[in-house]
Amino acid sequence: MQILHIVASLDPATGGPAEGVMCMSQIFARLGHGVDVVCLDAPDDRWIAASPSNIFALGKRYLGPAKLNRWLPWRRYRYSSRLAPWLVENAHRYDAIIVNGLWNYCALAARRAFSGTSVRYFVYTHGMLDPWFHRTYPLKTMLKQVFWWFSEGPLLAGAQAVLFTTEEERILARNAFRPYRCREAVVGYGTADVSGDPQEQIAEFRSRLPQLIDRRYLLFLSRIHAKKGCDLLIEAFAKSAVKDPALDLVMAGPDQVGWATELKKNAANLGVADRVHWPGMLMGDAKWGAFHDCEALVLPSHSENFGIVVVEAMACGKPVLITNKVNVWREVEEGGGGVVANDDLRGIEQLLELFLALSETERNQMGEAARATFLRHFTFEKNISRLMLNIAQPQ
Repeated sequence: MQILHIVASLDPATGGPAEGVMCMSQIFARLGHGVDVVCLDAPDDRWIAASPSNIFALGKRYLGPAKLNRWLPWRRYRYSSRLAPWLVENAHRYDAIIVNGLWNYCALAARRAFSGTSVRYFVYTHGMLDPWFHRTYPLKTMLKQVFWWFSEGPLLAGAQAVLFTTEEERILARNAFRPYRCREAVVGYGTADVSGDPQEQIAEFRSRLPQLIDRRYLLFLSRIHAKKGCDLLIEAFAKSAVKDPALDLVMAGPDQVGWATELKKNAANLGVADRVHWPGMLMGDAKWGAFHDCEALVLPSHSENFGIVVVEAMACGKPVLITNKVNVWREVEEGGGGVVANDDLRGIEQLLELFLALSETERNQMGEAARATFLRHFTFEKNISRLMLNIAQPQ
């Protein structure tokens, strides 16, 4: 079977969709399927050159400061005149096409290329229909409704199936915009199991943060973004820090919106600046070392479709402290692999309080339960069969 992934970017800093596309592509290839990826990155972007996958990068590199990409609408939308014609010309080569994500030009180009054709395509929404965005960005939601009428809405309506990673995501997406017409399928999601030498990976991570010395730490590993609840975590940590003077907090991840400076000021005002560490984005062995070495992963998100980092931490046998807005929270709670609370300040305080009150034996048992939950629910090898069943179904 020949499969094509369409995704706006494969930049690891953009989060889950890029990671998911690369993991799925590797597993599809191991199963004997041909896999291509088309994206709107520039051909000379470093992550394109480093990738082992067959990638068609149809975007271009913009001149000027990178922060302009956040403010100029056409850059954020990633418009490319090359994508729709490329899809029209090449769609017939593939047995199935998977569109990853919404609200960028990939969705409109796919709608333009596939409408009125027999192309078998599927859409992963990747949590981009979560109502949290409506409440937080009401003006942007009004603009999205306009796009929905001529782009995202027809794209979903014409898809062979719209793919959701959890039942929670499917329910939240319903009636996000009107009219809402699609064939829904919950296919699960996951990530590859951890590999490599944990001690070497820990050493690689520790070399990035020598100021940690041999201190224990909680790990936040995600984008530095308001959706992730970073401000609440720092405030809650400052309160808990008094109770455990040997515990630090590592805030690892790319700062795409320029928020880290304000958060660092908050940490200083709360008296914990020397105990909160900012290594930036972690990749490869440094990332896995951070997981292996931490006491627990903390992800206090207000909205999280799946939470790849949560699953990666569980693969490393680490407890996860998450909110009930992370859509895998039911599996985490039922499996005993972590602590779940509300996505407000009191909830984040409870996450830390409940975890820090556990004995070392209880924390180790929670880590073992996290690993067992990962193996039961979240390996890509386990979930890929559900995706393949949907892809293989006749029109």
